[in-house]
Amino acid sequence: MSTLGLSRASVAAAAALALSLSLAGPAAGAANEPYGPACSSLPTEGEGSATGMADDPVATAASNNPELSTLVTAVKKAGLVDTLNNAKNITVFAPTNDAFAKVPKADLDKLLADKEQLTKVLTYHVVGEKITPDKLADGSFKTLEGGTLTTSGSDMKYKVNDSANIVCGDVATANATVNLIDTVLMPK
Repeated sequence: MSTLGLSRASVAAAAALALSLSLAGPAAGAANEPYGPACSSLPTEGEGSATGMADDPVATAASNNPELSTLVTAVKKAGLVDTLNNAKNITVFAPTNDAFAKVPKADLDKLLADKEQLTKVLTYHVVGEKITPDKLADGSFKTLEGGTLTTSGSDMKYKVNDSANIVCGDVATANATVNLIDTVLMPK
């Protein structure tokens, strides 16, 4: 067999392997692309973009995203920046600015002024494990606050606690997966 024949056979085998892997879908543990209608409102480049957020820990990444400025203010008031940035493999269900806008102003002001209650609400939005979209169809997850969140849905359309929609899901940060939601969740 000539060297050229072996080279062609090797190239053909490599191409067949690559094709079969691409048809099989992403490898286990491969990063998924963010999904959902609100993902188009994220910056397309820079630190607040989905790509840019992947480089920073979650609280820092959120501070660079204009859709999460109210959440960032709340996290700072609760003193949770370091806690969130130092956690490993967490999932954050992050209320957008529009989600906070649904809360009556007097109620939001009261919550932001009560550090203990604010911490309870914010940690209710955090799960101590990485949740992939396939686990969201019918999930139940313990939060850092101690309560339980439930998820349901299919075809990249998921709800949390039957009240909040994931409007941009599976956004990666250096230490967390972020699912932007359209409603602030309240612990029981």
